[in-house]
Amino acid sequence: MVVTRFAPSPTGYLHIGGARTALFCWLLARHTGGTMILRIEDTDQKRNTPTATAQVIEDLRWLGIDWDEGPQVEGPNGPYFQSQRLDIYKKYTQQLLDKGKAYYCFDTPQELNEMRDSAQKEKRNFLYPRPEKFPDEADVEQARAEGRPVVIRCCMPNEEITVSDIVRGEVKFGAGEFSDFIIQKSDGYPTYHFACVVDDELMKVTHVIRGQEHLMNTPCHIALQRALDFGTPNYAHMSVTISEGGGKLSKRERGKALKKAIKEKPELDKDELASIGKVAIDELEKFLKGKAQIEQENITILAEHLGVHLPEINIVDFFQSGYLPEAMVNFISLLGWSTGDDREIMEIDELIKAFDVTRFAKTNSLFDRKKLLSFNTEHMKMVDKDVLVRHFKKYLAAVNSPMKDAEDGMLKTILTINEGTKTLEAVEQKSRFLFLVDDAIEYDEKAVKKVLLKGDGLAMLQIVRDRLGALEELTEQAIENMLRGLAEEKEVGLGKVAQPLRVAICGNTVSPPIFNSIELLGKETALKRIDITLSRFRNR
Repeated sequence: MVVTRFAPSPTGYLHIGGARTALFCWLLARHTGGTMILRIEDTDQKRNTPTATAQVIEDLRWLGIDWDEGPQVEGPNGPYFQSQRLDIYKKYTQQLLDKGKAYYCFDTPQELNEMRDSAQKEKRNFLYPRPEKFPDEADVEQARAEGRPVVIRCCMPNEEITVSDIVRGEVKFGAGEFSDFIIQKSDGYPTYHFACVVDDELMKVTHVIRGQEHLMNTPCHIALQRALDFGTPNYAHMSVTISEGGGKLSKRERGKALKKAIKEKPELDKDELASIGKVAIDELEKFLKGKAQIEQENITILAEHLGVHLPEINIVDFFQSGYLPEAMVNFISLLGWSTGDDREIMEIDELIKAFDVTRFAKTNSLFDRKKLLSFNTEHMKMVDKDVLVRHFKKYLAAVNSPMKDAEDGMLKTILTINEGTKTLEAVEQKSRFLFLVDDAIEYDEKAVKKVLLKGDGLAMLQIVRDRLGALEELTEQAIENMLRGLAEEKEVGLGKVAQPLRVAICGNTVSPPIFNSIELLGKETALKRIDITLSRFRNR
């Protein structure tokens, strides 16, 4: 039976690359009727956070990627947090020590740096100098007493290692290319290399799907597998996903976007920005000069303050920008993989049926944001309306929209009249005016000048107000008949009549169809907003 695993390190939120790995592991398990395991690789005690773990799990759930074993599910091969498996790892490190295939080391960081510098000066590859006699327990105790770091290294065999890879075929690594590597850190926790090899064996993982950057780690993993008499799973190292700028898709793109926005506004008070962003002024200055990075949380705070839209990188970013999980899954599935035919827009059942690990691409894939937006637009039309309402409600709650308490029937109506809109964010922005108190409407200055103050915009708004007030029954059809009739009477296009009304009720020129908008808003509220607008701008 096929067993796959997704094993994130909870040092940050779920990146689009991690989501792609999780999706492919899930698709393979579902296509073959196999098992998908979620394993949390939380052995980096300095960088792991419970918040990141919770967000990764939530993001996977949102995408519809479930697991057969792992946190919140459990199973026969737990625990599924590596920090809870330390006794297991110690058993296998001791086994390697006893077999003479691993040994203790006590080098300080300074001593290791000196070794590397020496190798660099001599223009040779740095290989850790394996001692002729391995330290014993007495040496370990003495080293600890002296305050030296105690780690364990695995003996790397001096032989060629071939990686059989589903994507890249046979990849050979020559003898002497790899140094003896650390398998247990000085804090007693295993390294990624060691823990993942032990867990893959004990959890009976048959297929390891991961990014191309891990290919160079695989010879070390194979060496460990041989030293421990473990089997070797099938490996598939996927190509890199690059951004439209040509580099690897990275969270640093968010920092670049913020930096650009701040530099385009030299009038901004930097001290005030630092205070708002909760960073020291010298940190902000270094960030703007490209000499340092600031935390993603601070970048988000500053972007929200400045009204800057940051490029989405993590899955939660796409959720908060109003993308659908169905569209994300469809789009991500085609980053470095194809069905072998011309299909692109697909539902999840089609993806599961079509999935084939031999169809991974060797070349890099492009993260085309315009294409993703196109996918989302199509899925907005395809998804069942009740499902779409559920997605919309979750989105509205997450962004604390004034629409968040609206009833399902109202939300379904809003989604229906906004059909063709590209994202849930766009639907919310176009429709939020329906849920604002009348004096909370913010007027777009450009819309006011272009529509109300130019020509006879205010005069036309007054006529619309009178006729709207005279309607006996406020229905979509009655509103349409009134507005179209007025346009014909004045011999102008419908926009000359409708746009002043639109600015009056929502503050700008973007809303759902005006007939639907007025019907949903109601006569009393519509008339009140028109009166507020006329009063505010009549004397300008």
